[in-house]
Amino acid sequence: MQEIIKISDKLSVPRVLIGLWQIADMEKDGKTLDPNVTSKYMNLYAENGFTCFDMADHYGSSEIIAGVFKNNYKNHSDINLFTKWVPTPGKIDRKLTKDAVLKSLSRMNQSQIDLMQFHAWQYSDPSWIDALFYLDELRREGLIKNIGVTNFDSAHLRIALSSGIKLVSNQICYSLLDRRASGEMSEICQEFGVKLFAFGTLAGGFLSKKWLGKKEPKISDDLNWSQMKYKRFIDVTGGWKKFQNLLDTLNGLAIKNNTSISNISSRYILEDPNVAAVIIGARLGESDYINDNKKIYDVNFSEEDKKLLSKSLNLLNVVPGDCGDEYRKPPFLTASGDLSHHLSSMPKVYEISKVTKKRENISSNTSWEEMASYSRAVKYGNRIIVSGTTATHDEKVIGKNDPIAQTNFIIDKIEAAVSSLGGSLSDIVRTRVFVKNMDDWKDVAETHGKRFKEINPANTLVQANLVGEDYLVEIEAEAIIE
Repeated sequence: MQEIIKISDKLSVPRVLIGLWQIADMEKDGKTLDPNVTSKYMNLYAENGFTCFDMADHYGSSEIIAGVFKNNYKNHSDINLFTKWVPTPGKIDRKLTKDAVLKSLSRMNQSQIDLMQFHAWQYSDPSWIDALFYLDELRREGLIKNIGVTNFDSAHLRIALSSGIKLVSNQICYSLLDRRASGEMSEICQEFGVKLFAFGTLAGGFLSKKWLGKKEPKISDDLNWSQMKYKRFIDVTGGWKKFQNLLDTLNGLAIKNNTSISNISSRYILEDPNVAAVIIGARLGESDYINDNKKIYDVNFSEEDKKLLSKSLNLLNVVPGDCGDEYRKPPFLTASGDLSHHLSSMPKVYEISKVTKKRENISSNTSWEEMASYSRAVKYGNRIIVSGTTATHDEKVIGKNDPIAQTNFIIDKIEAAVSSLGGSLSDIVRTRVFVKNMDDWKDVAETHGKRFKEINPANTLVQANLVGEDYLVEIEAEAIIE
């Protein structure tokens, strides 16, 4: 029986979404699929209750195909089309944002996007939050019905929500192998009422009977991109032997529940109350698992089942970091083990002003800097000194009333300054933290601790009567480049 969940006043979805990312793979030889022919394969999914489809601006012609399908489907109002905007790194303005939305609307031949999900490559560049503010404006104008994000970590999801951006969802990798979403992300979801869309629940097909008892594959051209990606997750969580132990446990549960390993794997993720839906990939016109996917709803775990599976999961190593880290920091759990199949380069956030042979300045162009004639950071020789930094962006205060969000945004700005001058967060040797309210000191200190874990700069934290009513935190930093 189909399950429906409400994630906003304007959006209710089935708990299994159909992902169209494989269209990009089907078109990788340069030949575009016929949208009129291919879209007809989506009818069978809709007729079986799978009425929500997830795509992106870079999934080949998926938006075009899905738009043709929705416009021709008999009950087109029942269909929801989710897409993503994944801009290249760099500055984002309102025109660029609106052009991206209008392009997707044109490709889908729709007047409104049901859910636009945004991906950010680099948090140290505040363009990511500019993009969300612009998308929120377009939502109020009616071009977008709902806004979500994709591959956001806990800190930056919190920053966006604390800054008043109305987000309904975060689409992330979440599976029996990758359980990062059950940590801090779970707390953010519960605090702000955001739901998760989980992809990768089948680990690129590895979580299926096909791989039970099989010889370990090597990461090579013999595997497709998705398999290369999830083989890295298998390696990080303990290797092929531990993975086979998990598959063996899953196979026993599948037999007991008269279903498949894949359905057990997806249903387990749906048990998380923060997860609205899992996303199952479809290879339109080549294969479908519609009848098997429907059986996800029939799986009911007993307490004994849960204990057995937990015992097997506890043998696995934990995937390091937070959700989405695989796109921003090592270990890069992507198809190539780095970002080369996604990006060619990452631009510097700030422009450098050469003052003398030994001195360089950068500015973040805030009104404070212009008024008081100071630089965001100065590099002299191999030393970088970053001015006292608050959660200011243009004329906005980011993370208003939230000391954790402000601290994270400030550290992003410090990282942007240091990296623009040739250093990195790991080069910071000194931080000074000023808090307005002493009741916030622990939240601020713990946030500092997470961001500077294993860097461990010298640090001072004091209470100060900060200038500006809404500023809860100010931080200055010093770095030395070896």
